[in-house]
This record gives sequence, structure tokens and C-alpha cells, in this order.
Amino acid sequence: MATVTPTRPANTELGGAARHGVLNLLGVAVAAIAGFGLNIVVARGWSMTEAGLFFAATSAFMIAYAAARLGTGIGSVYFISRYRTLGQPERIRASVLVGLLPLLLVGVLLTVVGWLLTPQVVELTFADPVPGAVPAVRALLLFVPVAALSDFALAACRGFGKMRPLLLIERLGRTVLQLLAVLLAAAFGLSATTALPLAWALPYVPAALVAVLWLAQLVRRAERAAGPGRPAPVGWREEFGPYWRYSGPRALSGLAQMVVQRLDIVLLGALRGLSEAALYTAATRFLTLGQLSGQALSTAVQHRLAEHLARDDRAAAGRLYQAATGWLVLLTWPAYLLFASFAGPMLALFGSGYDAGRGVTVYLALMMLVATGCGMVDTVLNMAGKTAWTFYNALSGTLVNVVANVLLIPHYGIMGAAVAWSASILITNLVPLFQLHRAFRLHPFGPATLTAAGLALACFGLPSLVLHTVTDPGVVALLVVAVLGAAGYAAAVWRLREVLQLDNLRTLRRGRRR
Repeated sequence: MATVTPTRPANTELGGAARHGVLNLLGVAVAAIAGFGLNIVVARGWSMTEAGLFFAATSAFMIAYAAARLGTGIGSVYFISRYRTLGQPERIRASVLVGLLPLLLVGVLLTVVGWLLTPQVVELTFADPVPGAVPAVRALLLFVPVAALSDFALAACRGFGKMRPLLLIERLGRTVLQLLAVLLAAAFGLSATTALPLAWALPYVPAALVAVLWLAQLVRRAERAAGPGRPAPVGWREEFGPYWRYSGPRALSGLAQMVVQRLDIVLLGALRGLSEAALYTAATRFLTLGQLSGQALSTAVQHRLAEHLARDDRAAAGRLYQAATGWLVLLTWPAYLLFASFAGPMLALFGSGYDAGRGVTVYLALMMLVATGCGMVDTVLNMAGKTAWTFYNALSGTLVNVVANVLLIPHYGIMGAAVAWSASILITNLVPLFQLHRAFRLHPFGPATLTAAGLALACFGLPSLVLHTVTDPGVVALLVVAVLGAAGYAAAVWRLREVLQLDNLRTLRRGRRR
């Protein structure tokens, strides 16, 4: 008979989520710096056209990779967390296999079909011939199944409540290796059409290998822990239906989300030229820091939300959702407000010509305040089993994004792409926010969220707005405002740490020492 894991105290639960969130955020900081540095190396190491080709090709790779994942990342977290909570370890191995095998099959199929059709796709996409586009795309396609396998294995590890594999393999390992490989390619002046894509993609191979070995160990450990009288393992046929009824809609919604994030770069290259694709990539890469912070906190709370909602404990799920949203706002709003203030100096890091994307950086940085203020709405819906809802939300956002891109990019270039992206941001955050409140009475606007938002606006938003209103500030003036704002922010956060629920970190440390 299945046994339900006892409910943990609220402070321990939030403390565990906070600890995992902090660890993931440390990895995110490294990954963000490495990714930002990689983009600067590409922009400075090759011409703007060559950089645009690389960014467009890697964007196409990310879309194919999202398709190959088939939604198994969320599915694995959901089912493994659920079976551990319900005391059913005999179902875990079958759950892993029914997700893994179709993923590998689809990944290989996408690689083969994509390889054969690449010349035709490039010819249809670009009005004028683009030298090197075909070998660049083909070089990346070889790694689609490997990248999907790595993502699957790391997600399944999170289902066991293990954040360390993601931190060490993905956040620290792969991203740093990518930066080092691209640096070597730039130092030796290697080709942007084959050597650069290969340097960028090769780190997925060791990442996938180590992640799979780690997952296999966790599965064996869970089965041994069940004891000698444990039930016989469940067959894969019994797991196939439930797993794919849940993960199937997520496969399409995950693909839709990646299309929203990456298709605009491809369309800019096709409709306005590769130089504009490079410019837009530079102007929007700052925003990935906030996105990675959201992903870090999301991965820290996914399995905990699944456990609460498996017990139908909406009160605990609501507390966790509000606390995590407060932490997200606390981390990301200062960053986005500083991105808007320092847009010009930051874009100058990429080299001459890139400062033309300043308006896009400011506009999207402010738009991301809305997205992060809603919290991890998709994660909560998915852990509540509503993957069909997230699919329809993502599909709506994607359709609006694609149509708006096609209509706006030819006339307005990178700003048109930014407006299209912002429209999908509003749809994919405000609609699920309403759904969560209507169906589960869950919302992110607790004391922690409102306090964090007010502090960020008071310490960073308002001073920067006043400064830009009265003068055109230089870098020194901006730095003074940023430093003073950070000092005030840190003091206020420390004083209000109980409201922000940051004391849960200290509570957890005391519990671990005992």
C-alpha cells in the first residue's frame, strides 16, 4: 500500500526551498557571467554579420532542442516527486524509461531530418545567399539529442530533490566550458561557420554523460531504500499513458516558449539581415540574468510544490509560491532597473555599433518587471497537473509573438521584435495568474513580494528616474546612484528579513546542526 510522506513544518519547507534557491542562484550567477562573456567574445571576435549568423544558428538549435525535450523535464520532476511522496519507488524506473526513450528517438529523428533539409530551409529563410549558414546549422544539429538527454537527466535528478547535479553539471560545468571553448576559437581565429558552433556545442557531451550516470545512481538508491519486501517494479506500459497525458501538452508549451524566446532572432536575420540579429541578441542578453534567476528558484521549489499539491495542501503551496515570488522580485527587480539605467554603457561592451539597441534593452527590462512580479506561474500550474492549460497559454503567446514579429520586424526592426516579445510576455504571465487564482485561490502577492517590489523601486527605480529626468548621466553618476541604492537596499533587506522570509535560511542551518 502506498504511504504518504508526512508533511514537513512550514519553516523547514521554506528553509529547504531557500537553501536550494541560494545554491542555484550561485550557479546562475556563474552561468549568467559566462553566457554574457561568451556573447561579448563572439561580438568582438567576429564581424557583426558572422556574429549574427552564429546567434541565429544557435537560436535555431535551441528551438530544435526544445522540440526534442518533449516536455519530459517537467514530467520527470512531477512523477518522480509524486511517487516519492506517495511511497511508490517501484514506479520510478518505468517513469524514467517512458520519458527517456521517446526523447532519444525524436532527438535523433530531428537531427537526421534537419540535416537533410537544412539547405532548403536556409534557402527559403534568407532572400540572399548566406555563406556558411548550412554548415553552421548542421554542426549544431548533431548535438540536439545530446542536449535533450542532458536536460532530461538533470530534471529527473531534481525530482529526487537533488539540486547539486544541476548546479555542478549545467550551471558551472557546461556554461564555463562553453565560454572557454569559444575563447579558444576566437584566440586562434577559427571559422564562425563550423569551428565556433562546434566549440559552443561540444560541452553538452560530457554534461549529458555525467548527468545520466548521476540519475542512474539515484534510481538504484531509491529502489534499494524501499527494503527487501518492496513491490515488484511497474512495467513501462502501465506508466506510458499517465506520463504522456501529463507531459504531452508540456512538450508543445515548452516548444512554444522557446519559439517566443528565439524565433525573433532568426526572423530578424531573415527579414532585416544578420547584423540586426546580432544587435538584437546583444540588446536582449542582459535579460537572461532575470530569466535564469527565475529558473533557479523554480527548480528549487518544483518538487516541493508537487508534493504539496499531491496532498492537496493548497495552503502550503500558496505559502511557498508567495515566498518564492518575493525572493524572485528581491533578486531580479534591482537587476532589471539597473539594466534600464546602464543600457548604453553595457551595450558598449560588445563593440562599436551595438549601442543602437539601447531602446530595446530599456523597454524589455521594464517589461520583465511585470513577468517576474507574477512569479513562477507556469511551474505552479504544471505541478498542479494543469499542463493542458500551460499549453494553451503558451500557444496563444506564441501565435501572437509570431504574427507580431512578421508584421512589425520588416518596418520597425529590433524594436518591432521587442514589442512582439512583450505582447507574449503579458499573455503568458497574466492569463495563468488569473487561472491560478480562479481554480486554486493561489496568488503571488504576499507581504514578501510587495515589500521586495517596494524596496527595489525606492532604492533603484526612483533615483534612476530622477537622474535621467534632470540630466543625461554619465557612467560615473550612474555608478554613484547604483552604489548608494545597493547600500540602502541591503540595509533595508536586512532590517525586513523576517517579512521577506529570509530567516528561513538561518532556521534551516540550525536544524541541520542539530
